[in-house]
Amino acid sequence: METVFEEPDEESRHEVSSLEEEMVLDHRSHINCPFSVIFSVVLYCGEAASALYMFEIYRKNNDKFWMSFTIGFIIVGAVLDQVTLMFFHKDLTRNKALLVLGHILLLGPIVRCLQTILNYHKVLKKLNQVKKESQVSIKRRKMMMEKELVLSIHGVFMQCKAFKCMSIIQAFFGSIPQLTFQLYITLTIREWLLERAFLMTFSLMSVTYGAIHCIILDIQIKHDNNDIELHPIEFICITIWRFLEITSRIVTLVLFTTSLKMKSMSFLLITFSIPLLAPWLEFWTNGAHLPSNLQKKFNPSGTVLVLFMITLLYASINFSCWSAVKLELSSEEIIDKTQKWGHRTLHYSIRLLENVIMILVFRFLGGKSLLNCCDSLIAMQLIITYLLSIGFMLLFYQYLYPGWSGKMLSENIKNEPKPM
Repeated sequence: METVFEEPDEESRHEVSSLEEEMVLDHRSHINCPFSVIFSVVLYCGEAASALYMFEIYRKNNDKFWMSFTIGFIIVGAVLDQVTLMFFHKDLTRNKALLVLGHILLLGPIVRCLQTILNYHKVLKKLNQVKKESQVSIKRRKMMMEKELVLSIHGVFMQCKAFKCMSIIQAFFGSIPQLTFQLYITLTIREWLLERAFLMTFSLMSVTYGAIHCIILDIQIKHDNNDIELHPIEFICITIWRFLEITSRIVTLVLFTTSLKMKSMSFLLITFSIPLLAPWLEFWTNGAHLPSNLQKKFNPSGTVLVLFMITLLYASINFSCWSAVKLELSSEEIIDKTQKWGHRTLHYSIRLLENVIMILVFRFLGGKSLLNCCDSLIAMQLIITYLLSIGFMLLFYQYLYPGWSGKMLSENIKNEPKPM
């Protein structure tokens, strides 16, 4: 995770422990440019700009149906992004009018990114000052300057965690519907526009990036929120796995939908409802006890609303790819930390069966495909692609997963103070 800083508010200035100070000062030389934050904003801007351009094309062609859904998906994703960033930073209580205005204009990620870059350069200057002061200044002045750095570290986790969660929410509440819808339009009107291709490319990159973050966050949660630095071979394996899984799933869904039109909705609703209702069924069978840590922050209705939103995100992720975690709504941590091959095997078995059913429906009930090749070849390629994604998943968890041996775990973990 890249290390970026923002100035803490007055309320948090006395909340930093001595252990956190020691950890920060030991690792202050490993401060990297926040490339992940910048990349998230590039995807956000690229997808929004492409969607607005396609909206204008549909408007000129008087395609009100295509136009409405295109702009609707991008607005829903953008609004949820603003809410996510504001939730993590809580700027409404600190009178930061510029940041709040940026979120109202749906430009919050851009404003946050610029703020992060400025704070990153400020911290670099502070580090140089601390280095000089450690040689020539009195001990008390040195400790005060190091204390400021420790307080700045507190903002790093909120900033990075906020953008990671924003990437996931943007991917599965905005980009997945947009990608599916634009591919559906392409297969329906049998016309491939370059502008639509740009929008689909940004959406696919956003979904893949969000799916990669799901794996990274899962690894961090299972290792007590330690920051895991993946090796290049591990990251490449995850990227290929998620790309193949998502593309095969989305193409299968679209071909199935174009084959049956509205008749496909019942099957898709059942498919989506299973991961949405399963955590709640388990919640009621376990006694329906709300997590106490959430009850301290919200009233009972607010706690249920938060759990429902988490479950909705969980179902949206599992609808297109594996979420990498298992929800336990009645537990304090909400997420099961134990590695269970049974849950993973069950998910991929069900999804493979669903894909095969949808591909067979497309093969025998679908109309003429857009591609200039036989439907049997397309069906076979989709099944092989999904099986390849399962193969890369097995490769990662069997041989490349951080922590499969004590040696690898120590090499991957970067000690960072936990967020407060």
